Amino acid sequence: QVQLVESGGGLVQPGGSLRLSCAASGSIFRPYTMGWNRQAPGKQREFVATVTSVGTINYADFVKGRFTISRDNAKDTMYLQMNNVKPEDTAVYYCSADMATRRYWGQGTQVTVSS
Repeated sequence: QVQLVESGGGLVQPGGSLRLSCAASGSIFRPYTMGWNRQAPGKQREFVATVTSVGTINYADFVKGRFTISRDNAKDTMYLQMNNVKPEDTAVYYCSADMATRRYWGQGTQVTVSS
């Protein structure tokens, strides 16, 4: 079994910054891709960004230039640096890891952008 634990969420003002982390543990099968998705109230979960074990990155258009995804393979930890956040970035952010044929999810961390 694989466990993913997110941290770093909270309340931030518009234009501010926040850094999310996701730590993987357990029966990790390498290599694996990690990613961030988010779900706002009343909306479906949507893709934010992914990073492969060799550093290939993809972003959703709405975060390009504002968010930066990265990972530390030695620590099995992924990060999401969120800059210039907007109220519409308010959501629960979920970490994922694709190992073999299965996708694992974290429990999510709340990000609220409000003044």
